[in-house]
Amino acid sequence: MSSSTRPRVRVLIADDHPVYRQGVCRELEADDGLDVVSVCQDGKEALAAILELAPDVAVLDHRMPGLDGVQVALTASGSGSPTRMLILSAFTENATVYQALRDGAWGYLTKEAEPSEIVQAVKACHRGDPVLPPRLTAGLISEIRNRTEIRDPRLTQREMEILTMLASGMSTPDIARAVFLAPSTVKTHIQHVCDKLGVSGRAAVVAEAMRRGILD
Repeated sequence: MSSSTRPRVRVLIADDHPVYRQGVCRELEADDGLDVVSVCQDGKEALAAILELAPDVAVLDHRMPGLDGVQVALTASGSGSPTRMLILSAFTENATVYQALRDGAWGYLTKEAEPSEIVQAVKACHRGDPVLPPRLTAGLISEIRNRTEIRDPRLTQREMEILTMLASGMSTPDIARAVFLAPSTVKTHIQHVCDKLGVSGRAAVVAEAMRRGILD
């Protein structure tokens, strides 16, 4: 199928800044392969339009009144919308990018992106290709690693053994006798587990381990 007969990508734009919104709209409309079907000025309007019109791609400002772009993406995706969400944001913090992609965004660009980058990003989203600039990729990888370490603190075999005994209600002297260690050494292991899980106290460390799925 030639480019002249290929259906154009239907795009929604949402941004609460009129000048920026109009600029993005102008750039997308100038491309023969794109068709801007809706232009919205806040998150609630964008969500309603996405659910009604089912555009191929929604270009969403990260921070908007009512609902922000990530909330729109999360709600629309949860409603079964096939629209792929592209977030445009002035924020580049690792946690912000991670949350956007986790909550349903197909891509994430900064507002410093060139107009041609936005056009290509919309087309990439439509093809099913995730969009993330190289300068944000390293930060995202770092955030994923940090969150993995928080969920999985890498307890040693001995720490896991002692934690399991704690959960069964055994006292420190009982654990010491069971593993052939001095009570002071057992206390040190318990403190290491507490430090890794970010809590203090026997009850708290067992509860936190259960919350994270470390203990059944």
